[in-house]
Amino acid sequence: MDQSERLLHSSSFGAAAVAYAEHRPDYAHGAVRWALGTAPGPRVLDLGAGTGKLTATLVALGADVTAVEPDAAMLTELRRSLPGVRALPGGAEAIPLPDASVDAVLAGNAMHWFDMAVAGPEIARVLAPGGVLAGLWNVVDDGVEWVAGLARVSGSAAIGPRDTPAAWRAETADMHLPKTPGPARFGGPEQAEFAHGQRRTADSLVSTLATRAGMLVMPEPRRQAVLARIRSFLAGCPETAHGEFTLPMRTAVLRVRRL
Repeated sequence: MDQSERLLHSSSFGAAAVAYAEHRPDYAHGAVRWALGTAPGPRVLDLGAGTGKLTATLVALGADVTAVEPDAAMLTELRRSLPGVRALPGGAEAIPLPDASVDAVLAGNAMHWFDMAVAGPEIARVLAPGGVLAGLWNVVDDGVEWVAGLARVSGSAAIGPRDTPAAWRAETADMHLPKTPGPARFGGPEQAEFAHGQRRTADSLVSTLATRAGMLVMPEPRRQAVLARIRSFLAGCPETAHGEFTLPMRTAVLRVRRL
């Protein structure tokens, strides 16, 4: 994805901020604990915080959280749902925090949107020595047969790179990490995955997939055709045709430490 395409996709979420807040999943608590595991203190920056899905988990785990989000509509939803959290406009390339002011920087389903040539030094700047940078991604578990079928039917706009465990391991091995010259360096990357799940109905799962960036930027006739194909698959699948079900997922984490 080139720079202009990445900007188009990354800026698409604001128009669907309410649906994003309603339908996107939270993050497995074990994954967030692991992401923070080597952080020297409790001050956490949720970078590219969106509507606060990761922020809420960090608050539940007792972290002192500052959320930073560039999209005004997404930030409005975050402030509405988490009024007690310090939430600031800004992005990974221009973080509105002082030097060495946080012990960890976490990004939930967001790090792949960062321009790391610019964001890497900024993240290093706000991280205290020994601090942790971690990206978290919720991926569907296509080791489950019906989920693999859903991925095939949905296409890459709805379930694409990084959205299944094997694809995530390959896509995020190190490509989204900062490569900062000078003294503010990072150690070697670590990956881990944690079982997760989201209670859905067929309708709410369609609504969830409709908030994917590839779906949001798609021409409307094509978008409706893809969603209709997904609805048809779910209606004909015994696991999803009637009432609520659990969408099998994993929260995958990529973590490095600032040296």
